[in-house]
Amino acid sequence: MADDCVQVFLKLSGEHGSEEEIAAIHVLADELAEAIEEREAGDYDGDEFGGGFCKLFMYGPDADKLFNAVRKRLLASPLSRGGHAVKLYGQATNADVKEVRVDL
Repeated sequence: MADDCVQVFLKLSGEHGSEEEIAAIHVLADELAEAIEEREAGDYDGDEFGGGFCKLFMYGPDADKLFNAVRKRLLASPLSRGGHAVKLYGQATNADVKEVRVDL
């Protein structure tokens, strides 16, 4: 069975973000990884910068449990303003995957 996925899109000040933004996002990512581990909800898998957004990738057996593990920390972070998350139920490569967007 394929893991579900949560992708978080954080709006950047420029194409790839400033050095300060990148550093702050890496701190937030460490906090999200810790929250996921504490809740045994899955794994934090990394980030991708470009196009004015930073995209964070998280995988686990249940997209809702995974999102709930990181939700409070995301909403508390000023980095989340103007951003959103996408919960994917099933493999992201599957054309029929169910997606639910959550504005942050």
